[in-house]
Amino acid sequence: MIFLELVLQNFGPYFGKQTINLRPTNTNHPRPIILFGGMNGGGKTTLLDAIRLALYGHRAQCSTRGNLTYGDFLSQCVNRNTPPTEKTRIELAFEHIQDDQIVEYRIIRTWEKNPKDGKDNLGILDGEWPDYYLANTWDEYIENLLPLGISNLFLFDGEQVKELAELETPPPLVVDAIQSLLGLELAERLAADLDILVTRKKKQIAKTKEIGNLEEIEQKLHQQKTDLEVASEKLADLEKQLKKSQEKQKKAMRKFVSEGGKIAAERSQLEQEFKDVELEMDNARQEMIELAGGALPLALISPLLEQASSQGDLEILRHEAEIALDAFQERDKRLLDYLNNLSIHTEKVSKIEEFLNQENLTLKEDINEADEPWLFADEEALILLENLLRYDIENSLRNAQESLTRLKDLEVEINVLEKQLATAASPEAYEILATALQEAQTELARVEVACENSKYDCKKLEDDINQTKKELLSYTDETMELHNIQNIIESSVKVKHTLQLFKDKLTLKKLNKLEIEVTECFRYLLHKSDLVHRVAIDTHNFALSLYDNQGQLVPKHRISAGEKQLLAISFLWGLARVSGRHLPVAIDTPLGRLDSSHRQNLVERYFPTASHQVILLSTDTEVGKLEVENLRNLEAIAYEYLLEYNSQKNQTNVKKGYFW
Repeated sequence: MIFLELVLQNFGPYFGKQTINLRPTNTNHPRPIILFGGMNGGGKTTLLDAIRLALYGHRAQCSTRGNLTYGDFLSQCVNRNTPPTEKTRIELAFEHIQDDQIVEYRIIRTWEKNPKDGKDNLGILDGEWPDYYLANTWDEYIENLLPLGISNLFLFDGEQVKELAELETPPPLVVDAIQSLLGLELAERLAADLDILVTRKKKQIAKTKEIGNLEEIEQKLHQQKTDLEVASEKLADLEKQLKKSQEKQKKAMRKFVSEGGKIAAERSQLEQEFKDVELEMDNARQEMIELAGGALPLALISPLLEQASSQGDLEILRHEAEIALDAFQERDKRLLDYLNNLSIHTEKVSKIEEFLNQENLTLKEDINEADEPWLFADEEALILLENLLRYDIENSLRNAQESLTRLKDLEVEINVLEKQLATAASPEAYEILATALQEAQTELARVEVACENSKYDCKKLEDDINQTKKELLSYTDETMELHNIQNIIESSVKVKHTLQLFKDKLTLKKLNKLEIEVTECFRYLLHKSDLVHRVAIDTHNFALSLYDNQGQLVPKHRISAGEKQLLAISFLWGLARVSGRHLPVAIDTPLGRLDSSHRQNLVERYFPTASHQVILLSTDTEVGKLEVENLRNLEAIAYEYLLEYNSQKNQTNVKKGYFW
């Protein structure tokens, strides 16, 4: 894993947007150290907090959070001069190897002064594209890449080293990291899981239903089979009775129907139907009488009425022609008088008069050719005659036909009812037939109920037998299951003991390797190589002990404060090496209490080799002019930055270069 870039915007003392290149290369040559110089209070620790916050969010163990809620801590981190329209932003780009491929991710966290729901907004870019799934599962992903429990072994500060150097035993955070790193928590987790399993099995035993012994189950099964045989015989007898009752009921029903019992039972209904049909027949006859008193009889002389209608139309036309002839003659006389007054030539007037006379003569001949009128019907009478022919007579004929058809149907229906009433049994015979049918039906119902009850009893006995058979089959399985559960509970004690032995041996094995690494790192950093021959680590509390060449214990008070600090750094360095994880190392103010000799060893031997990427956050008195020149000569520095703090504005700007 390599940090590529850190972007801070309005975070802590960093106002505006500031981008920091963290790539451990310069001119394509690997140089592990990224050096930050800054005075106390200038924002060095804030840089380390920004990396922790970007990686772990609300789980980050930042230096200034204390007991603050995550929302309050985010509000505290907003630069006081941030405009209301801008947000606070942290971006951390990194790359690592995944499935033998180099992948690059960029973590982006943004929030406002008073973050909604007390949370930040997390985004993950896979290259240039957002990865929403990874953003939703980021906590799980980063735990596999750089677990929070061991992050303090790679992202630590001088205070942590100081505390580790002064304590006889490592603090709880370091102890947890050691156990997680060495895999010792696996055995404890297995032991805890085993306790949970035992508790569940005990509850399972408590809930297990006690079963009878095998002899009792077999005896119950035998009795159930005997009861089923008796019930089956009873059911067979009842089914025979049922068939007889069904035949008896059918016979009584046939006799009841054939001898008029059914019709006698329906006599009152039939008589009412008879009366209703008679009433409908009377209504139909009355309708026929009313039709006969109307236009219906005129249908007999329809041809004569048609002839009269035609004659009336002809006489109307003749009369209209005579009136028109008189009007034409009167008009012609006025026309000739008018022409004479116009002094038109007499010959022309004569020709006009001749033409008009010829036209009138033609019209008179047409009138004379028609028959002489004899009907002399007026126009209103002819209209009434037309309505009679076209509507009244036709409607009367149609209604008469419908009434006649309905009357015939009613006559057929009343004949059927008369025959049915004639075949109905007498009241005395009906009583006998009805009583016999009722007795047969009652007997049939009784046998049917008894038969259904018997079938239910047989079915219940069959289900009981099947259940008993299952109990018999599962008897051995349940017994074995109980035995297995008891065996698990009894064996758990042995397993826990074995786990403890495994943990002890694993601890010895892991700590032996760790002791070798810590010893090698410590001797490598010491300028007095004969002071310590071996560093031992206690298997219970992980306390460090020093031994000389003769195997004698070296008391802690015999080593200086600087050597204690080197021992603490060696411990963290050894743990990082044992972890096998290729992760960046970030160190805040690492050289506070070291003398020049130890400082020189740390600068020349530890910083360039602590990891493939080492982020140093130092004051001018720690990595001074001499130390930075040595690192430059070793070509170990990729980039140098100066955190320039403005006390008047309470702001820090990141500039390239160091103090010197």
